[in-house]
This record gives sequence, C-alpha cells and structure tokens, in this order.
Amino acid sequence: MQYLVSVIFDQAGLATEGEMAAIDVFNDRLVAEGHWVFAGGLAEPGTATVIDNRGGAEMITDGPFVESKEFLAGFWIIEAPDLDVALRLAADGSRACNRKVEVRPFR
Repeated sequence: MQYLVSVIFDQAGLATEGEMAAIDVFNDRLVAEGHWVFAGGLAEPGTATVIDNRGGAEMITDGPFVESKEFLAGFWIIEAPDLDVALRLAADGSRACNRKVEVRPFR
C-alpha cells in the first residue's frame, strides 16, 4: 500500500545543510529497503496559485488555499506493507527533516 507522508513546517526558509544531509540518508534508506516511490520539497506557500474551475467559471487566486501558520513543505510517497511500517518510516523521516509529518494512505 502507498502512503503520503506530508512534511509540515511553520517557518520561512529551507532545510539546513545538516537537515538536507539527514534527508538524503533517509531517502537512500527508503530506496535501499524498497519503500521509495517519490518525494519532493515544495516552494514556500506564497508561490502557490489556487485554481477553481468548478462549474466552468475559472477563478485563479494567488496564494495558498488555506492561510495558516503551518504549511506543506514537502512530501514523500512511500510503499509500506501496513500502517505500522508507514508510521515507523514517517517517524524516521520526521527526525531526518526535523519537522512534523502527517501520514495518510492512498485509496
């Protein structure tokens, strides 16, 4: 089963060199253990654009969908046999990137 591990942060700026090195080690481990699907870091929320084309009336709005102190800073998509493994991997990912993470299964 695949899981989305969302990285949640509340401060401007990118990961430090030490955090990036720890993330690289964690990513290498995910690959080596067969859990890696995809991952990415996202630009800051101010770069987001929301598009709403429900009903055929396209509306484009600069800025994030939700104004909040915390925002989605990046993500991993991992492969894990069950939620327990996914949570263990997410805990290691949280330690590596030094940020909170949220785990959600794909349907």
